[in-house]
Amino acid sequence: MHSALSRVEPFEPAMGESDEQGWYVAYTQPQREQLARVNLELQGFEAYLCQYKTFKKSPEGLIEVWQPMFPRYIFFRPAHSGQSISVVRSTRGIAFVLRFGLTPALLKPEELRAIRAFESAQNQSDSTQTSPFQPGLRVRLQNCGLSGLEGLVHSVSSKRVTLLIQLLGREKELHLEPHQIELLDQ
Repeated sequence: MHSALSRVEPFEPAMGESDEQGWYVAYTQPQREQLARVNLELQGFEAYLCQYKTFKKSPEGLIEVWQPMFPRYIFFRPAHSGQSISVVRSTRGIAFVLRFGLTPALLKPEELRAIRAFESAQNQSDSTQTSPFQPGLRVRLQNCGLSGLEGLVHSVSSKRVTLLIQLLGREKELHLEPHQIELLDQ
């Protein structure tokens, strides 16, 4: 399964670990964020891959997928004070550890808390809040008998999008599945 479709549960600090410890930043190989996370954890590191919920078109309509919020980046820290980070550079899925000169880059705990808060808020929203089809946006019908017609999004539910279209000189409401419409460039 493609790594973007996998979901990672929210991060929980290890027992007895201080949340005030900084987090190192690693740059992963292309589309290997999940592999890097798993291998870091297998080596005893705490790893955090920030992901957000988004929707992709498929033949069945829009499906929920999870994407890295920061593609090719993962945050990690030693699980205990004596653990060296030198092994991370040869970890499967990792390209390199970010550095400023000879000093590894560290993300401050308050910055990571802000990222987690944003991730949590984004991922708790439902499809009507994160759908690309929002009321007032112009769309074009596709994959249906009225393909090519344009209209305005009136409302959005988890399964259907209600449009207002001009048909035979009258405004009509039309209920379609998300895969049957496309956004017009705004």
